[in-house]
Amino acid sequence: MGLRISSCVIDVIQQAAAEAAPLEACGLLFGADRVERASVTDNVADDPARRFEIDPGALIAALKAERAGAERMIGYWHSHPSGDATPSATDAAMAAADGKIWVIVAGDAVTAWRAGASGLHGRFERVDLV
Repeated sequence: MGLRISSCVIDVIQQAAAEAAPLEACGLLFGADRVERASVTDNVADDPARRFEIDPGALIAALKAERAGAERMIGYWHSHPSGDATPSATDAAMAAADGKIWVIVAGDAVTAWRAGASGLHGRFERVDLV
């Protein structure tokens, strides 16, 4: 069974990635059993051309809203403007084994991964997009 994600959500992610290039773009994913919405956040990494870091204020606000009954944050998305849509070793080092979804976009390619304790780089299992 794959992860359901609408073409509108993919469009938002791809457009934000294209606008940010050559820097990495990033944001949050919301939904329940499917990705219903993606937000675009600031990339506050010290080197946004090579890595991403979601603005902590946006992350904290999303988690507080979720606890108050708002939509559930199910993961993160980011772009690889000069690479492919596969998690890097840096991504794996940043990821907690918490089951969150990671969507990666590189040009027209969009992939999804679940952060866990095994798989690619010892951290990511591929999730088919539907």
